[in-house]
Amino acid sequence: MARITGTRQSPRGRARTRASAGAGLLLLGTLLTGCGAEPGEIPLSEIRPETPATTPEATPAATPGVVGAAVGAPAAAAHNGLIVSRAYTDSSRTTSAIVTLSPDGTGQHQVTQPPARTRDDRPDWSPDGATIAFDRTDPQTGNARLWTVPTAGGTEHQVDRLCDGGTTDCANEDERAPAFSPDGKQIAFSRSWGALDPSGNHQIQYSDLYLMSPDGTNVQRLTFLTNDKPYSGAVSNPSWSPDGKLLTFEYRTSATGQPANSRSIYVVSVDGTGLRQLTPWELRAGDRANWSPDGTQILFTTYPAGPDNAPGGGIYTVHPDGSAIGALTPAPSDAFYGTAAYAPDGKSIVFTQAPAGAGADLYSMRPDGTGVARLTNSADKWLSRPAWGTADPTAAPATAAASAAPGAPAASATSATSATSAAPSGAAAQAQGQAPSPRPQVDSEAESDSDE
Repeated sequence: MARITGTRQSPRGRARTRASAGAGLLLLGTLLTGCGAEPGEIPLSEIRPETPATTPEATPAATPGVVGAAVGAPAAAAHNGLIVSRAYTDSSRTTSAIVTLSPDGTGQHQVTQPPARTRDDRPDWSPDGATIAFDRTDPQTGNARLWTVPTAGGTEHQVDRLCDGGTTDCANEDERAPAFSPDGKQIAFSRSWGALDPSGNHQIQYSDLYLMSPDGTNVQRLTFLTNDKPYSGAVSNPSWSPDGKLLTFEYRTSATGQPANSRSIYVVSVDGTGLRQLTPWELRAGDRANWSPDGTQILFTTYPAGPDNAPGGGIYTVHPDGSAIGALTPAPSDAFYGTAAYAPDGKSIVFTQAPAGAGADLYSMRPDGTGVARLTNSADKWLSRPAWGTADPTAAPATAAASAAPGAPAASATSATSATSAAPSGAAAQAQGQAPSPRPQVDSEAESDSDE
C-alpha cells in the first residue's frame, strides 16, 4: 500500500474543500457539527488546526427518571456467546491483557500476550465473533495503537498506522478504542495527536473520531471538535447503533474546555452530520456507551468529579433522542461502576463493579436493573470494559481456566432464576505501579491509570 509520509491519501484521491466550501452542507440548529469542512474521506494532509470548528453546545438537561427502563424485544433472535474483557496479568497492575469468558463467568481465557508493562485494553468483537479488536499502549511513550487477534488467541496483528513520519500530523499520535461496524466493513476509533499542552496539564492538542476499513485503509475523519480550540478536550470510546447509521462517543473536556473538566456522550451520523449531545454535563457520562440490540436504548456509565476510581456513579439508559434518562443502579451509590454492555439477545447486561477495598469484577443484571448476579471472583485481575459477542464458548481453547474462586461459583448471566446479589459498596482500590504517560487520560475504569 502506497504511503505519503505523515498522511494517508483518500482512497479515491479526491481533494476536499476547506471549511468555507463545505459549510453549506451542514445541518443547523440542534444538529451541530464539529467544523465547516465536509465530513468524510479527508486526507490527514488536509486537516489543519486553523480549520474552523464549533465547540459542541449542550442540549437541554434531561431529568433522570425512575429505575428500570426495559428494552424492547430484539428484532431477531441472537446467540449469547463469549464476553471479552480487559484483565491485569501481574500483581503490580502494570500489564493488562484481553481475556474471554463464558456468559456464566466461567472458562476465563487470556487471548493476548502483551509485553511487560504494556496495556491491552478496550476490546470489541467483530460481528461474526471471529476477531477481537483492541488497543495496546506502549509503556515508554504512553501512546496506543490498534490491534486485532483471533478469538481463540494466536497471532496478534497491528493495524497500519495512519502516520509513518514525524510531521505535525503525526506528533504524539495515539489511536484507541476500536469498534467494529455492524456489517464488519468499518472500524471507528479515536485519534489524538499534536503537541502536549505547554502549561503542564499533559493535555493533547487535537482529538477526534475516525473511521477506516479493518485493514487500516480508507481512513475518514468524522468529527472536528478540537480544530480551532486545541487542548480543549478529548474524543474516545465510539459505539455503533445496530443499523450502522449512528455512532455514540465520549467527549471529555479539559481544564480549558467548556465546561471545564466534564464529560458527556455525543451522537453523530456515520457521514459526520447531525452531531448532538446525548447526556447533560451534570451527569458526567463517560467511557463506551452501548446500544440495545433493538436500538431503542443506550447504556452509559456516569463518573463523579474527582479521582477516576471514585464511587458515586451509576449505570443508566437513555433513548437515542436523549429522552427518558433512567438509572439502573442504586443512586446515590457508594460503589464504583464501570462500562456496561447488552447481551446480543438484549435480555441481559454485563457490567463492571468494584466493592470496597477491592478490584473490579464482572456482574450481570436484567435490562431493568434487577437480578444482579456476580459473574467473576477474580478482583486481583480488575476485569473491566466488557463487551458481549456471539462467539461460541468452544472457540476458546479447552484448557481455559475457570475464573470463579473455590466456594464462589458464578451465577448465569441469562438465567431468570439466578440469585439476586446485593450491590457491593465502597470505592475501587487504586491501581499502583503504572508507568507515567505523556498524554492525558480520557477514559475511566476502576483504576488510576485509566486512559484517557
